[in-house]
Amino acid sequence: MRIVIYGATEAGYMAALRLSNDHDITLIDEQEQLPEKFSDLDINYVSGSGADVAALERAEASNVNLFIACSDLDEANIVACWTIKRIKNIETICFVRTINLYKNLLFYRQSAYRTPYDIDTVIWPELLLTQDIFRIVSVPDAIDVEYFAQDSTKLFEYRIKKDSIILNKRIMDCDFPTDVIIVGITRDNTLFIPDGSTIIRNKDKVVFIGTGPALDILAARFFRKSSAIKKVAVIGGGSVGFLLTEKLEQAGIQVTLIEHDRERCSFLADNLRRSLVLHGDGTDFELLENEAIGEVDAVICVTNNDEKNLLCSLLVKQLGSARIITRVGNVQTALLFDRVGIDVVVSPRESALKELLNRVQASDVDILALVEGGQGEVLQINLAEDFPRTRIIDVQFGAKAIVGTIQRGRQIIIPHGETTLQGGDLLKIFTMAADADTVKRMFSK
Repeated sequence: MRIVIYGATEAGYMAALRLSNDHDITLIDEQEQLPEKFSDLDINYVSGSGADVAALERAEASNVNLFIACSDLDEANIVACWTIKRIKNIETICFVRTINLYKNLLFYRQSAYRTPYDIDTVIWPELLLTQDIFRIVSVPDAIDVEYFAQDSTKLFEYRIKKDSIILNKRIMDCDFPTDVIIVGITRDNTLFIPDGSTIIRNKDKVVFIGTGPALDILAARFFRKSSAIKKVAVIGGGSVGFLLTEKLEQAGIQVTLIEHDRERCSFLADNLRRSLVLHGDGTDFELLENEAIGEVDAVICVTNNDEKNLLCSLLVKQLGSARIITRVGNVQTALLFDRVGIDVVVSPRESALKELLNRVQASDVDILALVEGGQGEVLQINLAEDFPRTRIIDVQFGAKAIVGTIQRGRQIIIPHGETTLQGGDLLKIFTMAADADTVKRMFSK
């Protein structure tokens, strides 16, 4: 597939990095030369604006299959998508950063005002991030949560602590509930797929996949040290802070929201029904102490500044906060957050990347989740009707992979080696990102 990416941004880099091995990529940006971080990628470069017809012609837009607009300027992304549609009616993906533009673009696509130049997919990373954080908050002690198949199948990730009852045990010796399997473990920032003899170590991050009821039993029996979340502090009242607080209010959770901008505080106080909105700085230790922020069930730092989020997280950690969830934009910063003991690190970039990759995949393959900064992937693969009946133990993946669940009609199966795959099955497969293409090709034969 021929793909044009407009914008040498972090989102543009991640998209080019993940897509350049299998697709012909051309990057457009206003800079005269290809930015240095893109230099190791096998891509073409055109200097200019994605909204400029001349630049699009130099990128051979008439031969392109997909256009991704992810520059730092929303309006430029929108105009670029409209412009390329006039050259060729291809699929367009547009990144935006404001709620008003997001809602307006969706409104036009879903109303009587539709035109041939409408943008096909609108990605607002902050909304996707909000949804990810809310899922994580809803499961005490989990550091990642994903829901699949109308919530009948779930993924929970937990960090192993010194008092864990499965510490230093082999996986085969752990009495996990039926319909739950371990598909991945992250140790020293490296994700790998374990087997039954793998010993679970302190600080391991363990990924479980299973049915919803079975994972609820797992959480209660092995991990849940605290009761349901009742009080939360949110630091940062931007788009993510506001949307997240709305969702927490709807779930009956008491929220204290701290925002440094006085005018924004007025907006928040007028639009949030039950939350306490405080005008102040999340790095003000005296404020955090006076408001007993360390005593809430979870603190969520979601300003748009990585350094400020880190400082806020360290301060509330010093106050004894039970659980800290922190937003991060930079990949290297995310590793630092993890090393200093921040419980959960979330990224709008990763949330958006999953959505983007799903739009690029073949119709019978979806990426349902990215794990550990994209090191692992949960793939959804629909087996062809003529797929021969095959035991999982006999499947030659050509790479390390685990079939996490099988959906057969309305039945959800958590398989083992003797389980038989058959045509029409919908599989959830966990594999390393580097091996994902090998797994996809195996089932596309």
